[in-house]
Amino acid sequence: MHEPVSNVGTALSGRISPGIQRALTHIERHFTDAVYLEDIAVLAGLSVCRFVTVFRRQVGLTPHRFICHRRIRYAKSLLREGVPLALAASEAGFFDQSHLSRHFKSICGVTPGRYLREQAHATRLRSEPASYVQAGAA
Repeated sequence: MHEPVSNVGTALSGRISPGIQRALTHIERHFTDAVYLEDIAVLAGLSVCRFVTVFRRQVGLTPHRFICHRRIRYAKSLLREGVPLALAASEAGFFDQSHLSRHFKSICGVTPGRYLREQAHATRLRSEPASYVQAGAA
């Protein structure tokens, strides 16, 4: 399963220009709201076209994809806490449940429902005591 990029700006801070760092900070503070490309380009001090190019080169994703990754990471944390899918979608900044599901599958490789089932299964496995069979015991 693919994991969304986390804290890319922090991880690459040596290669991130101050303008892109301002944009990343703004995205981190407002990713659940409507984030407009024009606004973050202004924060970076670049035209929209140049901003997208520079952002992609420095961060590794387009601004839109970066925001989607950040929203998915937040939605995953909400889902693990037991928040219903439709509410997690709206809290994370998606229009609706299907919007979240579409981006979730494209980024994580599984649907949100399957992700939750896999998380529940992994939790069960961690909580079950291991049973060991001694070799040669007889």
